[in-house]
Amino acid sequence: MKWNEHTTGQRIKLLRGAVTQEELAESAGLSVATVRKAEQNRGQLSLPTLLRLAHALGTDVSVIVGQQAPRRAMLADDRITLRALSRTVHDTAAGIGTDREPVDLSADLRAGWDAYRAGRIGVAGQFAASCVSDAATALADVREDRRMAAHGVLADAYRLASYVANQLGARDLAYAAIGHAATQARKGGDPVREASVASGRSWVYLRDARLDDAEHTAGISYTSIEPTYSDRDPVRLATYGWHVVFAAVVAARQGDTATADDLLSQGTAVAARLGRDVMVNGTAFGPAAVTAQAIGIAVSTGKPGKALELARDLHDISSLHQAAQNRLQLDIALAQCDTNQYDTCLDTLLTVCEEHPEWVRHQTLPGVIAQRAGYATTSRSRKIAKIIGATLA
Repeated sequence: MKWNEHTTGQRIKLLRGAVTQEELAESAGLSVATVRKAEQNRGQLSLPTLLRLAHALGTDVSVIVGQQAPRRAMLADDRITLRALSRTVHDTAAGIGTDREPVDLSADLRAGWDAYRAGRIGVAGQFAASCVSDAATALADVREDRRMAAHGVLADAYRLASYVANQLGARDLAYAAIGHAATQARKGGDPVREASVASGRSWVYLRDARLDDAEHTAGISYTSIEPTYSDRDPVRLATYGWHVVFAAVVAARQGDTATADDLLSQGTAVAARLGRDVMVNGTAFGPAAVTAQAIGIAVSTGKPGKALELARDLHDISSLHQAAQNRLQLDIALAQCDTNQYDTCLDTLLTVCEEHPEWVRHQTLPGVIAQRAGYATTSRSRKIAKIIGATLA
């Protein structure tokens, strides 16, 4: 039987293996009754519960819901991409393979980030592997007066590699790559780049359900570059705003609503101070970006009605890159599901799945939403399940 043909409960039991339900419950910080109900497919599992189970089982939520198979059964193309990326990250960190003629990698690095933000994870992974190799080679050959800049470029390449690995569920590789990115960013002497790396590490923690570590690291990312009242640099303001809003997202996942609201207010104030969307490393920060994150935070903190109200007032999302637009639609779909608008929810989800199938295949929420709303309309549910590779049981 294929992995996605099992029920969610069966997959949890298979992943649990010889570990008892009591041991899994203790490791996940859940009650034994919750684990037992999950394995018996009784009731819907919330995202926080799925995150805790995934962390305790050493896997991804997408594996539990059947959207991705365990690594040994993942798609061949993804496996090839990960193998090449892993080899490059570890070899360059050890100084292997950097004794060749350096090349200009600026265009490839931009293309890699563009592919990632467009949701083309496989393509981004291919660029990341070549860019890490090229950036390490360039660093080994660079003049002393350009050395700090070269460290910065290699930090950006490692960070891209970490993000791709994180999307593909290769958590060990994501941690390794973001660690190398931190080292290079520190040597590059750029506080803004260091803040971006810290935010990236927080995101890896978040996907790994290490919520305390995610919150702590997110705090580092924005406090380290907090602007003064007289600071007028739009890039620095936008970078700070983006990181403080991401920290609000992490706090919301922790269930710390007060902190999330406070941080979101800070981000809103920065966006108002800018008065427009500002591009930072290919990502826009401004009123639309803050509202999009506010919608996700409202969903995370159990306020789906507020999320939908915010969504109705968000008319122009053209400044958001494609992956951010996709994520926004998933948050809206989840809010629709939480307000029992199951048919509308499936319409929203199906649109994202059909228009961006590669991106949704690497996300957790589509499988969660599809399972919770799956019984509403069988034909649409089947289409969604086929695209994301999950069952709805």
